[in-house]
Amino acid sequence: MIPITVTVGEATLAAALDDTTAGRDFAALLPLDLTLSDYHGIEKVSDLPRAIDTSDAPASYEPSAGDITFYAPWGNLAIFYKPFQSSRGLVRLGAFDGTVDALLQDSPFEIRIERADRPE
Repeated sequence: MIPITVTVGEATLAAALDDTTAGRDFAALLPLDLTLSDYHGIEKVSDLPRAIDTSDAPASYEPSAGDITFYAPWGNLAIFYKPFQSSRGLVRLGAFDGTVDALLQDSPFEIRIERADRPE
């Protein structure tokens, strides 16, 4: 596991990335400043600067609330705050350690994702 923090305004949320090819490749992008927007009342999404290596990932994934994922067909980050059906091209990157309430905002908002295990 790769510990990370997600800063939303004054809130800092703890999470961990999986020790997988996709999780490690996403960690290599950090720190990242992103703008999240809502998608279908289920997830928060943002474009990434490049695609993530999903070469050894399963073909589909069924996300739970709190999952951090990469949607390969669109090349975007997707953070789920509600569970969803199994989706082809969805790859789990990691998950939050607790509540994601700070992400439940109506308008687009800024976040910062950083590694928590080493100074940047």
